[in-house]
Amino acid sequence: MRWKQGRRSTNVEDLRGKRARRTPTRRGGGRGGARLGGGMGIIVLLIGLFLGVDVSSLLGGGGGSVGIPQLQSGGARSQGTAIRSDDEAANFISTVLADTEDVWNKLFAQSGQRYQEPKLRLFSDGVNSACGYTSSAAGPFYCPGDNNVYIDLSFFRELQRMGAAGDFAQAYVLAHEVGHHVQNQLGVSMAVQRQQRRLPKAQANALSVRTELQADCYAGVWAHHAHKDRQVLELGDLEEGMNAASKIGDDALMASAGRRIHPDAFTHGSSEQRQQWLYRGLETGDPQACNTFAGS
Repeated sequence: MRWKQGRRSTNVEDLRGKRARRTPTRRGGGRGGARLGGGMGIIVLLIGLFLGVDVSSLLGGGGGSVGIPQLQSGGARSQGTAIRSDDEAANFISTVLADTEDVWNKLFAQSGQRYQEPKLRLFSDGVNSACGYTSSAAGPFYCPGDNNVYIDLSFFRELQRMGAAGDFAQAYVLAHEVGHHVQNQLGVSMAVQRQQRRLPKAQANALSVRTELQADCYAGVWAHHAHKDRQVLELGDLEEGMNAASKIGDDALMASAGRRIHPDAFTHGSSEQRQQWLYRGLETGDPQACNTFAGS
């Protein structure tokens, strides 16, 4: 990717090195606080598969609202710091975030709406959010309760170990989480969560899949416009994105964990579905083409 000349986002808070202590969460009214994305849930899903534990509540949907806990270090609220100029990984992700801001601000304005930019919080080991305490093992995630995307950059080493290396693979991860923010802005997240509470597990999972695939499509929409407007993609980037999508399909993760592939347990979609919807966004650049909830 051609990213080094791009601007850095001002919506980044660096909490790495700040120790997050588990704090009680408070359930109540207001906006839903369920995590969406969950770093596309790679690591936590594998743990759940190995242990036979249902971890779908960590992978998007379900759950009630929670109060915003305090991030604590030594008993006081930790403040983020600026990203160092020599921190290439953090500068890369900040640049990609800025690019998503440019694209979604433009697209929302074209439809007569205002885009509220999300915050990105970089953390290490674990973090507190409006969705509660989350370990790095859960991977990157979006919390609709505070409109923040959370990423431990060490996750990208796990992505490489899975065979999904490359700048665009990493950008896809962030753009997917930003896609959940777009869903939150459009009211999709709350509508899905309300329906899931009334549905049997398999049907609730199916709604989760549709939600995740739409976020994949939105990631493709971002990439389409980023390249059209600023020529950020290079030869091989499309292949990196398609490869990453295939590695994190539910069927691929279940197979790698040595488990039987069970579609009713999918929460993010198969490898083929994830590639299909990422490509649809890339090809069309049209958010209206990302209606994963239509049809069967």
